[in-house]
Amino acid sequence: MPTKRKPNLLLVGIDSLRADHMSLYGYPRLTTPHIDKFAAGGAVFSNTYSPHIPTTPGYTSMFTGLDTFGMNVVALRHEGGLGAHLTTLAEILKKEGYNTSCVGFSGNPASRGFDKYIDFSGWGSWEQGRSPKAENLNAVALPELKRLAGEKQPFLLFLRHMDPHSPYLPPRPFERIFYDGNELDPKNKSLEPCMTFKPFCDYFASWFPPGCTDKEYIIAQYDGAVAYMDACIQNIFAALQSLGLEEDTLVVIDADHGETLYDHDCFFDHHSLYDCTLHIPLIFVWPGKVPAGKRFCDYCQMKDITPSILELLGVKTRIKFDGRSLAPLLHGQARVPEPEFYITECTWMRKHGWRTPEWKLIQALEPDFHFKPEVELYNLITDPAENENLAKKEPEVVKLLQARMQAHIARREKQTGRPNPIFTTLNWHGTGKGPFKTSQQAYDTLHIGSPKAAEKLQAQAKELQTQRGAKKL
Repeated sequence: MPTKRKPNLLLVGIDSLRADHMSLYGYPRLTTPHIDKFAAGGAVFSNTYSPHIPTTPGYTSMFTGLDTFGMNVVALRHEGGLGAHLTTLAEILKKEGYNTSCVGFSGNPASRGFDKYIDFSGWGSWEQGRSPKAENLNAVALPELKRLAGEKQPFLLFLRHMDPHSPYLPPRPFERIFYDGNELDPKNKSLEPCMTFKPFCDYFASWFPPGCTDKEYIIAQYDGAVAYMDACIQNIFAALQSLGLEEDTLVVIDADHGETLYDHDCFFDHHSLYDCTLHIPLIFVWPGKVPAGKRFCDYCQMKDITPSILELLGVKTRIKFDGRSLAPLLHGQARVPEPEFYITECTWMRKHGWRTPEWKLIQALEPDFHFKPEVELYNLITDPAENENLAKKEPEVVKLLQARMQAHIARREKQTGRPNPIFTTLNWHGTGKGPFKTSQQAYDTLHIGSPKAAEKLQAQAKELQTQRGAKKL
C-alpha cells in the first residue's frame, strides 16, 4: 500500500497586525470577518506576544523556537546571517521531505532554509496610487499553492502579508469603509505632531493624502488595510478547499509584531515595547486535528509556535527549543504557564524590559528619539493602555522587576554561554556611530525619507549578510 503523504503546513505571517484591531479579538469595527469565520474552525490564542520586536527577531524567534538569547538576534538590521547553531523550521521540514516555499520574505536572515523564494510588490506611495499588496501576494501565492498541491511531497508554504504594514494605502472601497469625516478639515490639528516629527515626517508626507489633517483618517486606513487583507486572504482559504487540502493542511496565522498607530507618540510604526506592538494574533486550524471553536487565554510567545507546529505535524527533533508546544492545550491537557517574560526592541530605540500580568517595566539602554524617560512602569490591570508612568510613584516595584529581569538575563547568559545581544548590538541603527549619547542626537540622526528608504531598511540585513557572510558563533 502507498504511504500516506505527510500533512502540509500553511504558515501565514501578517506584518504589523495588532490583535486588538481585529474583530476576531473584539475590535468594534468588522475588520476580519473572513479570518473570524475561518478561525471558528480551529483554536484562537488570546494572549500571544512577540517579545522581541521588530520583524527580524520576531520571525527568527518564530522560525527557530528560541528567545533572543538562544537565537542571538535582537535587531531589525541584524548584521550577518543566522548563527550556525540555529536550525529553522524550513530546514527541519526539508529534512523530513517537505517542499518549502517562502512568499514575500526573501533576503531577511529569519527566512533561511527555504527551497524557493517568491517576491511581490508590498510597498507603495501616494504618488503611485492605492496599493493592492494582498492581491499582489495572491497573484504569486495561489499558483505556488497549486504547484505544491500537485507534488508528491508535503509542503511548507510561508506567506508574509505586507498589509497592514505602512504605507496604509488600501484600494477602494476599503479606504473609506471606516471613515465618513473630512480628512482635510483645516480645524483638525491632530496630525501636526506627526508632520513635525523630523525622523518620520518625510515618510509620512510620501503617503498621507496631501492636506490630510485628521489622525482618525490614517487609523481608518490601517483598519481598511486589515479588512482588505482579510478579503484577499479568503482567496487562499477558498483555494485550500477547492484543492481538497483542508483536512491535510495545518494552517497557522500570526503576526511578527503589532503597530503603534497614534499611541504613545510612536506614530504609525511598530517600535516601542507597549502592548500595541507586542500583542499579536495566533490561530491554528486543522479540521479533525485541532479542536474547533476553542479560545485559550494562556500566555504564549513566538518561540512556542515552531514546537507547537512540529508536535501537531508529528515531526520529532532533538533540538532543545526555548519555547514549548501549545499542543497539550489543544488536546485538553495542562501546560505550565509562563505569565512573565523578557521583552526587547532594537528598531528605532534600544530598550528592554519585563512584563508580568500586572506590571510592565521598560528600561532604556540609551537615550531615544522620543525623549522618553529612562525608566517606565505601567500597571496593566488599572491602566491597560499604558498611559500613566508610575516609575517615580512605585520605586519598589521598579526595583523588584529590575531584579527579576536581571536574574533572568544572568540565567540565560549562563545557559547559552553568550552575552545578551541587546548589550552587544550597538550598531542596531546602522549608522556606525555607536550608542546615542542624547535624545537630541538620536532625533537628529534617525530618518526615513520615503517608502523606498523604508523598504531599503528592511533589506539592509540582506546586504549585510552578503557582505559579511553568515555569522559564526
